[in-house]
This record gives sequence, structure tokens and C-alpha cells, in this order.
Amino acid sequence: MVQEAISRIAPFTFNFLRFGLAALLIFLFLLFNKKEKFTLKPLFKQLKVGSFLGLLLFFGYALQTFSLLHTTPGKSGFLTGLAVALVPIISYFILRQKPTYQGIIGVILAVYGLYLLAFTGVTTINLGDLFALLCSFAFGLQLVYTGKYSSQTSVLYLVLAQLLTVAVLSGIFALIYEPILRLETLSNSAVIVALLITSIFATAFAYIAQTFFQKSASPSKVALIFSMEPVFAALADYLWNGTTLSTRSIMGCLLILIGMLLAEIPFLRYFSLLKQKNQKVNM
Repeated sequence: MVQEAISRIAPFTFNFLRFGLAALLIFLFLLFNKKEKFTLKPLFKQLKVGSFLGLLLFFGYALQTFSLLHTTPGKSGFLTGLAVALVPIISYFILRQKPTYQGIIGVILAVYGLYLLAFTGVTTINLGDLFALLCSFAFGLQLVYTGKYSSQTSVLYLVLAQLLTVAVLSGIFALIYEPILRLETLSNSAVIVALLITSIFATAFAYIAQTFFQKSASPSKVALIFSMEPVFAALADYLWNGTTLSTRSIMGCLLILIGMLLAEIPFLRYFSLLKQKNQKVNM
């Protein structure tokens, strides 16, 4: 849907509308929430952290957009997906969270799965590849710092401040680099559907869910779960567009799924407990 929409509307303009609409939806929910009266005080309180997270998120989307101007979608997708591998490293230095051996194996499998699914080969390393790598670093930092601050703040106000930051920065870049939005473009059915789907489900709901669940889930686990995005994209491409999945793509999807499950299910701890139990029985 997004791919079809940005063939008609410039990417920064699309992100301005997408994140702006998502922020508006959360604002309206807070405004008409009967349990808690909306005030600007908690929003201003979260503005510092929210704008910082929003800045990282904006850089991630902006760098990804610029990377596609200079490199192939496959290389950009793989390098962006390397956030899965960067998050445990960033978490160690910022949160002092040491990754488990099982988590490391899961990350390695997921990264190799991403390679099989998205990477089509190396010709030369160019500016677009550097942008994509920096994009993965920005997304990785956003995940780690969300994990750091989500338990200390109000989820809805934090997400609202974050989305407003992305919308404002996208709007500024759209004014500088992109043509003025025409009414006939905005009234296009493909653009309207893409904006509604992405703003409601892929932005407002998704970032509320991410921020809420990162109160109890580590950034490394969340990054591995996010590595399923290209798997769902490939599956959606097959179901809606009839795009055939190659054996390589299917293997990539399976490795990402196995890597995620390996990080989520404590197999090694289970086998360790089982071994201890057998030793007690033998004694």
C-alpha cells in the first residue's frame, strides 16, 4: 500500500501526513478519555524524551528514504534490518544488558535469514549503503532508549510527543525538498487507504504497543520480533500480488522465525533444569 502511495505522493509529505494523523488520533483519544482528563502538563513532561525518540525515528525513516536513491531495495532492506544485530550491542553499552548465548544465536540466525530474504549481492559499496547502515543504527537506538524510558513515563503521552516530532520534522523536510502537495493527489483512493492503514495500525497502534510492551520485554527481543516484518511483507506480497517466493526467500523466512523463537523460548534453561533433575534422580 505504501509502495503504491509514494508513487503518487512524495515520501516526506507522506510521512508528515501519516505521523500527523496518528498523533491526532492519540490526541483525540486522550481528549475524550473519561478516565483521565487531558492536560498539557504531562505532554510537556514527556516532550524531552519523546522528541529525542522521535528524532531517532525520523532519522531512521529519512536515512532509509535517502538510501533508496543510491542503492537497491534489497541491500537497503538487509542493511536496515541489521538493527536486529545492533540492538544487543547498543543495549550492552547503554542499558548494561548482557545478551544470552541463546539470544546471540537467535540474532545470528535472524540476520542470515534477512540476508537470504533481502540481499541480492554486492556490486559496490556506495553512499546509499552507508545511509541504510546509519538508518539501522537510528532504529536500534530508538528501540533501546524506548526500553529505557517506557517504564518511567506515560505511554500515550510519550508516543504522542514522539509522533508529533516525526510529523514536524517530516513537514519541514517536505517543504525544503519536495513539491507542494496537490489536492487531487491527496484525494487519490490509493493514497487515502495507505494513509489510513499506516497511521492507525502501523503508527498509532504499533508504537503504543511497542512502548507498552517494552516495559517488560528487552529491546533485543523486540528487535528480533521486528525482524519478522520482511517475512510478513513477503507473505503479503504473495497473497495480494501473487509474487512467487523463491526457495531462498522461504529459507530466509524460516531462519528469521527460528531465530525469534530461539530468543523467546528458554530452551537452554529448560535443558539445564532437565539435566539437574536427572542428576538428582540418579543420586
